[in-house]
Amino acid sequence: MRIRATVAAVSGALALSAFVVPAAQADDASSSPSYRARAEQALSHINSSGSGRTAFRAVAAPPAPDVSFSNFKIAKAIKVGTSGSVSVAATYTLTHGADIDITSEDFANGPILYKGSSVDEARNMLFGEYPATCTATSATTADCKGVIEIDRSEDWLANSDAGTWSGGGLALTYSTRGEKVQGDLGKTLLQRTSKLTVNASPEPVKKGKTITATGKLSRANWEDGKYHGYTGQSVKLQFRKAGSSTYTTVKTIKTNSTGNLSTTVKASVDGYFRYSFAGTSTTPAVNAAGDYVDVTS
Repeated sequence: MRIRATVAAVSGALALSAFVVPAAQADDASSSPSYRARAEQALSHINSSGSGRTAFRAVAAPPAPDVSFSNFKIAKAIKVGTSGSVSVAATYTLTHGADIDITSEDFANGPILYKGSSVDEARNMLFGEYPATCTATSATTADCKGVIEIDRSEDWLANSDAGTWSGGGLALTYSTRGEKVQGDLGKTLLQRTSKLTVNASPEPVKKGKTITATGKLSRANWEDGKYHGYTGQSVKLQFRKAGSSTYTTVKTIKTNSTGNLSTTVKASVDGYFRYSFAGTSTTPAVNAAGDYVDVTS
C-alpha cells in the first residue's frame, strides 16, 4: 500500500463524509489496526468550529500515551499542483515515559500538518499512512522521521487552505486506543503551484525598434483542478545579454484581470527576455524560461 496523506477536515457537507469510517473498517482496525485508520479516528476527535466548517464530535478518550514532541523540522514551503502527489518529510524528537517501548507494534507515532489557529481548532489536517521511523537516543528519547504525501487525486484542499500551516505530532497506543496530539511545533507554507510564460517579439528585430513582451502568470486552483490567471501581481521583466549568465530587471508591471502580462522595450542587443515573479505566501516564486531575441543592425 502506498503512503497517502489524509485530509482530516473539509469544507461544508464534505466534512462528515470524508471522515466517517465504515463499520467494517472500524472493526478491522480494532483487531488489526492500520496507522492511517487509527490516525483518522484519533484526529476526528478534535473539535473544529471554524466558520463554514462542520465540527467534529468530541468523544471521551482513554489515557494519552506519556509522550511529547520537540525539535520539529519540515520544509519551509510545499508546492502543490492540480494532480499527482507531493511528499514531504518531517523530523522531530520524541520524548516518552520509561514504560513505553517505541519498538512495540502496539505503539506508533507520526507528524501531522494542520490549518488553523490551534490543533484543537484545525479546519484541515494532513498526515501519512505509515507511522514515523524512530531511532532511540536514550532510554526515553528518540529521533524520528515521518513522511506526509499529499495526493491530489484523493485529498481535498480548498484554495483558502493555501498559506501557513502548523506542524504537530500524533502518538497512538493500539491496545488501549490511547492517543496524544500535540500542535504548534513548527510552520510551513502550503502553496498553489505557479506557472509563468513569456514571448518576446518580433524575432528578429532591428536595433532601436520596439519589442513587445507578453506572458501569463497562473496558479493551481485546488478546487477545480485547473490553472487560472493570478491577477494584480507585480512581475519583473528581465533581460540577459547573449553570452552573459545574469538577468537584470528592465521594468516591473502587474498582471491584468486574467493574469496576462504585456509591455514594450526598445531593442538594443541580442539576448533573452523573461518574466520573474517573486511569489507570495500562497504562491511560490517562478521564472519564465528566457525567450531569445536576435537584434539586427
